[in-house]
Amino acid sequence: MKQKIFALFLILCGLCLNLKAETQGDIVGRVLDDSGAPLVRATVQMVNAKGGVTTDEDGYFRIPYNKVGAVKVKVSYVGFQTQTFILKTDDKKGDQHVLRLQPDATALGQVVVTATRTPKALKDAPVVTRLITANDIKIADATNIQDLLTEQMPGLEFGYAMNQETSLNMNGFGGNAVLFLVDGERLAGETMDNVDYSRLNLDNVGRIEIVKGAASALYGANAVAGVVNIISRENSEPWTANINTRYNNFNKEWRHGGSFSFNAGKWNSQTSIQRTTSDEVQLTSPFDTESNILHIYGGETFNVKERLTYKLSNKVKLIGRGGYFARISNRSNYDDHYKDYSAGLKTVMNLSENDNLEISYGFDQYDKARYVNNERTHDHDYTNRQNIARALYSHIFGKNTLTAGADFLNDYLTTYQFANNGSKTQNSYDAFAQFDYNPLQWLNIVASLRHDYFSASSQHATTGRLALMTKWKGFSIRANYAGGFRAPTLKEMYMNFDMAGMQMIYGNPDLKPEKSNNFNLALEHTGRVKNAGFFTGQYSLTLMGYYNKYDKRITTGDYEDYQPGAGQPDVASRYCNEDGVEVSGIDFSAQYRSDMGLGVKLDYSYLHVGGRSVDSQFSQPRPHTATWRLDYDRQLCSFYRINAALSGRYLSSPDTNIEKHDRAYQLWKFTLQQRFLDAINLNFTVDNLFDYTPEKYYWSSAMTTGRTFSVGLSVDIDRVVNLF
Repeated sequence: MKQKIFALFLILCGLCLNLKAETQGDIVGRVLDDSGAPLVRATVQMVNAKGGVTTDEDGYFRIPYNKVGAVKVKVSYVGFQTQTFILKTDDKKGDQHVLRLQPDATALGQVVVTATRTPKALKDAPVVTRLITANDIKIADATNIQDLLTEQMPGLEFGYAMNQETSLNMNGFGGNAVLFLVDGERLAGETMDNVDYSRLNLDNVGRIEIVKGAASALYGANAVAGVVNIISRENSEPWTANINTRYNNFNKEWRHGGSFSFNAGKWNSQTSIQRTTSDEVQLTSPFDTESNILHIYGGETFNVKERLTYKLSNKVKLIGRGGYFARISNRSNYDDHYKDYSAGLKTVMNLSENDNLEISYGFDQYDKARYVNNERTHDHDYTNRQNIARALYSHIFGKNTLTAGADFLNDYLTTYQFANNGSKTQNSYDAFAQFDYNPLQWLNIVASLRHDYFSASSQHATTGRLALMTKWKGFSIRANYAGGFRAPTLKEMYMNFDMAGMQMIYGNPDLKPEKSNNFNLALEHTGRVKNAGFFTGQYSLTLMGYYNKYDKRITTGDYEDYQPGAGQPDVASRYCNEDGVEVSGIDFSAQYRSDMGLGVKLDYSYLHVGGRSVDSQFSQPRPHTATWRLDYDRQLCSFYRINAALSGRYLSSPDTNIEKHDRAYQLWKFTLQQRFLDAINLNFTVDNLFDYTPEKYYWSSAMTTGRTFSVGLSVDIDRVVNLF
């Protein structure tokens, strides 16, 4: 009997000790990426301790610990920065900590989809893909897509065109040769051959994937010079809410925005709203006769987006999206109004473990109207509407993937410049297939073929791609051939445009599609600096050379048979095709990120244009461009994180025959970001740090009057609530 009592006593003591250990021990937490998605099998270990634990499928971890106070833990995951966190423990069991890792572009572990239209690790993608993460967007402190891309990529420049609409030059090609996508969907409407970039709200953006070079074998028309795919984030947390505001003294710009998401059972919703207002900026004297631009117009924008996901079952997911955009550009005696309505529905079906099918429909309508004294006129009225249906199927067998798809696009355009306010319609059909072949561990071959048909011009286009990739011991070589094409738009074929009384531009229904043949070769090396103390970390080096032969380029030339009518300009141009444009160049990129938070990034681009020139007064190729960034990103304590960055860009003088062009210049930018309690961001930026101003303001000049300042505040309401 005494033995039984003694045994029971020992059991009770053990239970008490165990209970005490649990109440005072067990560090419990969850590891997420910056968008809120869980990181599975991330490694968590206490600093100066052996071993560690890994997170489960929902990102949770538990470390046995029987002390009270603060403890340092180190968290690592492929494709993300290794970070150290200071966690406080108390007498409460199960005190949960949320640890968020920042992506590390040098690790190349992130998954991309744009290069092959199927998920693939960045380091394994045979087509060179540039990835801009959510953390990159945050560090850049960019307010719009133009600022972000020019800071991240050399060889890419935004300028002003007629009517102060934004114009793009990317490696010698204009905006109509670069395909912009949002979650893989095209955008309707254009302004001076470019999409309306102000539509591209950076809130709730998870990442941006950029493929430089032709990609028409997968994406069809307009993918001549490259593809820019803006991909929304998807939160896995029960709910998130953010409000933000920002002020810039350059044009007295105020930007207010907010986002909200929830994840409840089978439903996941992402909503973002943004409004921006700005004043007119006087660049130079009103009596300046040399400058192309004397002032920048003010105005306002409003942008709202919704993305709703419903999991019908474990194998079927429905994704709905909708958006509304409005922009007003204020002029001295009139206002231009722009509006866009977009919607879409996608069904994603996992037919089996190896088979996936996507069926989608998208709608996008872009309108432009002119108002005088708040009354609409018929001057420059414009409506472009697109209806797109798509099917995409992929089958995995072994290490190989077969992808096939088809698209139907109905394109509708009406403008006052058509007779009797008429309209034009074009239907396009396409089918494509791609084989992703991995015969050896060190060899990947991707072959694609696509055929398109356009009803308005009765034109056919067949394009292909062949990409090869080999890799060994941290080195990889990518060799690529890709065909590109761009079909003439309804505007280029049928619209007769009066350029403010200066000249007429006439459409040409006999235009042929633009075609290109692109070749590139890239060498990449990634590695790690070991045993270097503060400088221990990851690095990557990339060198790429490319050549692009461009035929049947659509441009404008003198209209010799033009006979002006009453009230019409004396001179006129007409859309036409030209041959013999050759574009070649070299891109170099170097990145380094230490485990202690120091980051260095340098990008350089050399561009050569041979044959006939692709430049214009709005888009002039620059032979040498470079971007750089030095930043320090560190969690200094449990409630404070700092990121200080010095970045800049250099642009050489354009290689052009046009008299009015800018000289070489460079711009520097300093950004200080402070994050408190993992919930409140305070940003301060000094742009054009060394106070550069152009002598004259041409279309391609930097639109700056000197040094400017901006300040911003962002609050994650959900994380503030979790603090209490």
